[in-house]
Amino acid sequence: MIDQREKNMQRFPNFLQLIFGFTVTCMAMAFSGCTEKVANHYQGYAEGEFVLVAAPNSGRLEKRWVSRGQEIEVDTPLFTLEEVNERADRRGAEARMRTAEAHLADLSISRRSSEIAALQAAAAQAQADLKLSSLQLQRQEKLFQSGFISREQLDESRANHTRDLQRVAEAEAKLTTSRESIGRDKEIAAAQAEVDASRAALSQSDWRLAQRAIHATAKALVQDTFYSEGEWVQAGSPVVSLLPPANVKLRFFVPETVVGSLKVGQPVIARCDGCGSPIEAKVSFVSRQPEYTPPVIYSREQRAKLVFLIEAKPEPASAVLLHPGQPLDVELR
Repeated sequence: MIDQREKNMQRFPNFLQLIFGFTVTCMAMAFSGCTEKVANHYQGYAEGEFVLVAAPNSGRLEKRWVSRGQEIEVDTPLFTLEEVNERADRRGAEARMRTAEAHLADLSISRRSSEIAALQAAAAQAQADLKLSSLQLQRQEKLFQSGFISREQLDESRANHTRDLQRVAEAEAKLTTSRESIGRDKEIAAAQAEVDASRAALSQSDWRLAQRAIHATAKALVQDTFYSEGEWVQAGSPVVSLLPPANVKLRFFVPETVVGSLKVGQPVIARCDGCGSPIEAKVSFVSRQPEYTPPVIYSREQRAKLVFLIEAKPEPASAVLLHPGQPLDVELR
């Protein structure tokens, strides 16, 4: 019995040495792993800046063309408000513009061709009368020099000749005026200003009408819809929420010992559950103000407790892979 006890006592130090060596090895491995993680691996999450699309004026929602979770392209129709009042206003503005343009055209053109023809005939008659009075004056002057007529008769012939000269000048002036525009310069300028104002009013009506039908300005994902067809939408109230791919970003926190080495444009790699290949990104903002560690840490142990609402839709090859709020493993390069 004593020999067996002595043999056990000899084996016990070897067992302690084995346990001690194993503990030291585990601590070294853990310390090396933590050091590597702190050096360039951080826990973060995806963030999205949503675009709330609204109409500038109120109205009844006549048609909503998109639904939640739909992938849309540029210029895709989003929704349409009722357009009865705006279309009537546009028709009125268009009618006023046509009236103003017709008034300007009427002032800008000359008289009708029949009126011009009558003035041309009057001018020709005046020329004929002047020619006749000129011949009569020449004969009367010869007769007066020969003593066959009195001075009173000669003066009468000269007066008739002067009268015919004035009639020719008057007829030619009327003919010249008939070929010019009817309106005077200031009257035409006022009509032109009226046309410009009516065109501006029509453009404004077209803009108000166009604002009743809203289209997408970029490729995006329809994140949510807030109104159904038939509901009344207040002016400025968002009807659709969009998430363009360019508005998705990664957010993560680094210690103050690392922030000094970061700069805008530095490449990073993010990994997420179910994303497949790593996602490459670049640093776009480095905060100048420190913060305390956020209370919610998306660690590997806590990640299994998180749940996300998923609506399955077919995605293009380069579709948005990240969901706002989704935890990420971010690696600095």
